[in-house]
Amino acid sequence: MKKILDFFKENNIEIDNLSHIFVNQGPGNFSGLRGSIATAKGISLSKNLILIGFNTFLWSSTKFIEKSESILSFTKFKEKYSFQEFNKNLKKISKIQLINKEELIEKYSNQLKIFPKNIAHTLDKEILKLKNVKIIDLDHNDLELLYSKNLLDKDLIKPLYLG
Repeated sequence: MKKILDFFKENNIEIDNLSHIFVNQGPGNFSGLRGSIATAKGISLSKNLILIGFNTFLWSSTKFIEKSESILSFTKFKEKYSFQEFNKNLKKISKIQLINKEELIEKYSNQLKIFPKNIAHTLDKEILKLKNVKIIDLDHNDLELLYSKNLLDKDLIKPLYLG
């Protein structure tokens, strides 16, 4: 909470001027996600703000809306890769799956694969050499696009973690 308040102070943001809070539901460390979501819920309840949940898989795919029939959004989890597949309208095609490097190369080498830039340094060189690998910057402005297209969670905000 202190980091959030410091961020508001450094950027001259008043909580009373906000109408929405966007919170990342993961994937990630359960304790970290739980703390972030609880903080966001607390602020939203105390200030009567709309709480919107998103996950990194959907967020990463935003730049490819209407550009590819199938979008595989990946992140790395320990020595495995987790991913979710979306159609061109960013509707979920699959549940979140966890696979190893060999499965990724064998099954998905020709499909569009999206990885957030903040994990690019952890990716295996064999993965980076595959066709259709895109490393993207996560842009907070993309959340507004997802919100305007009604693709974000507005009801139940819960953590998305892998064990």
